[in-house]
Amino acid sequence: MGDSGILTRSAFLLYLIPVLIGALVGVLFLIPVNALVFYFEHRPGGGSALDYAAAELMWALTGGMPLKTLFYASVGAFLGLASAVFYNSLYKSAVRIKHLSEELEKDVLALIAHGEGETIEFKATFKWDVRESRSSRAVEDAALKSIAGFMNSDGGTLIVGVADTGEITGLGHDYGILMRKDRDGFAQEVMTAVSRKLGTDACRYIHLVFHSAAGKDICRIITSPSARPVYLTEGSDTKFYIRAGMSTRPLNIQEAVEFISTRWGK
Repeated sequence: MGDSGILTRSAFLLYLIPVLIGALVGVLFLIPVNALVFYFEHRPGGGSALDYAAAELMWALTGGMPLKTLFYASVGAFLGLASAVFYNSLYKSAVRIKHLSEELEKDVLALIAHGEGETIEFKATFKWDVRESRSSRAVEDAALKSIAGFMNSDGGTLIVGVADTGEITGLGHDYGILMRKDRDGFAQEVMTAVSRKLGTDACRYIHLVFHSAAGKDICRIITSPSARPVYLTEGSDTKFYIRAGMSTRPLNIQEAVEFISTRWGK
């Protein structure tokens, strides 16, 4: 069985085990508790409260009250599933926070000096085409392609305002075409583009940090791994990108299906 099968089985067990444990707790704990409450409210027959609760539990386990047993097992199973979903969500949030904290601790000039790599890429601009001296959708798509690739992989950092060579070019060109020609305007432009072309929920996987270097503004877009496949809308096409080494590359349909099944398979 391949990695996809292993992941699918692991994801299934992640929720199945809490459901089964919850069902057992529902029968072995909730039924006796219910019996104790009933005993102290109505004082049935002779014997102690514990004896009454034990007798009720034994009756349930031997099939004496199937509907009641099923009800409490279902309640316990639901609570187990809800707990698994809740703690899984907390775990994913903790992973994102840890990733963000680690990135924020890194010195931006040291990152630039180290150069591009598997988890870091430079873009001179976000939307401005330097060669043609105009706003360019292709330039924006190139930046979003990198962001999508990081989201679909293990996360990474896109630094805008730095050329491939490591030269600090700043955000001046991008500022010039914005309604608000400052950091807030640039952040709004990035978030709008991500929402429009990657999906509104994708915005929660990026965090923008601005720095001043060589007297110029630069923006570090810290990207966390996404909890779902992220697709980039390019005109009438929808493409799926991943980070492969020091570059971002698209996957064809077969590759994308296999990758998604392995990474997010349920």
